[in-house]
Amino acid sequence: MSALAQPSESHWSKVTPAGEAFAALKGSQQADVVIIGGGFTGLSTALHLLEAGVSVVVLEAMEPGHGASGRNNGQVIPTLTRADPDMLVAKHGDAGDRFADLVGRSAEMLFNLVQRYGLKAEAEQHGWMQPAHTPGRLKLAEARVRQWQKRGYPADMLTRAQVVAMTGSELWHGGWWNRTGGHINPLALVRELARKVTELGGRIFSHSPAQTYMRTSAGWTAKTADGEVTARGLVLATHAYTGEFARSLHPSIAHEVVPVLSWQMATEPLGHNTRSVVLPGRQAMSDTHGDLYFARYDARHQLVTGGALVSSINARARLKARIGERLSGVFPQIGKVAFTSVWNGYIAMTDDYMPRVHRIGPDAYAWTGCNGRGVALSVAMGEVFAKALTGTGEADLPLPFTEVKPLPFHALVRRVAPLMLLEYRRRDSREIV
Repeated sequence: MSALAQPSESHWSKVTPAGEAFAALKGSQQADVVIIGGGFTGLSTALHLLEAGVSVVVLEAMEPGHGASGRNNGQVIPTLTRADPDMLVAKHGDAGDRFADLVGRSAEMLFNLVQRYGLKAEAEQHGWMQPAHTPGRLKLAEARVRQWQKRGYPADMLTRAQVVAMTGSELWHGGWWNRTGGHINPLALVRELARKVTELGGRIFSHSPAQTYMRTSAGWTAKTADGEVTARGLVLATHAYTGEFARSLHPSIAHEVVPVLSWQMATEPLGHNTRSVVLPGRQAMSDTHGDLYFARYDARHQLVTGGALVSSINARARLKARIGERLSGVFPQIGKVAFTSVWNGYIAMTDDYMPRVHRIGPDAYAWTGCNGRGVALSVAMGEVFAKALTGTGEADLPLPFTEVKPLPFHALVRRVAPLMLLEYRRRDSREIV
């Protein structure tokens, strides 16, 4: 049995108003663009296309937000996990340069979209910070800040004293932050995007996993068990779940990434006195550990955090003990920690921690490999795909296209991937010089 949690187990599903119930696709539909996947990328693409007067159909395998978009921590982070701007330029040239700027703007793009449409997503733009857990990691932070500052983005170093004041913890040696970041309720954002898409005339079909798509004389045809959609353009926006509902959808892209379980947890609401010293500015925080330390408040003052495990056996009990002990050590002001929810979802990891962006045919696009930084970038990519499908030349788009390269021995790699956590912990215990 899969270790993937049911959506109802997540904190977000318990605190978020129900979304619209969409019918399954039956019969034939036509549109200008068909979008496979009803998460951040798919719905953002649909919304921006509708703004441009382009008709869309969205095919969702379950319900909007069932996948990674509705299960994550909700941190809005305008940077990638490891791929800094200079790395993107070195690998992709001018396209990498444009893509780096898209990443740098991604948080602002998300929050601007939320504000423009009045989306009720519990959005808080108080910044995102990355404390450094060793002095060597602090040197890496300095290099990263220089690259972003060179591009004009608001990246600033933080002294140890500043990090102590901003987090309430003595654990870290300093760090950096970007004021454009923040956090949202991810499931609420998905449902609000779906609501707006339908208000503008978009058609969303739930419980309609696309099984195949193909190029025909009429354009593109995406087929489900009980229907099909014909369109001029197509966007594949299924990310880590590309092979989870239909292995025939696009096996090569499905095997290009490794779906890894990411565990999330929510504490009971913290009192005012505790919140006045623990992350008092309500910034989103994720540090430099490979076995990541991360946290942010939600609208109910619950601390939403999480952790990683090598094995999913008895996962919830083990995580409550492990992360509870970690939180008490990092933030002793909290005292004994109690959790109200523990859940998980897949993130799409690549072997070099870089996203994969693909042109999969005429007027057809896909991307995957968020590597745990998909919230801001997924929403931003929707706007870019919409521009690509409405006539903007690819030379002007921030799309670093690559050929699809599935990982050899993918099934084996997926099975052993959780063991990488042991290597991350080993690296975390060592200094970088």
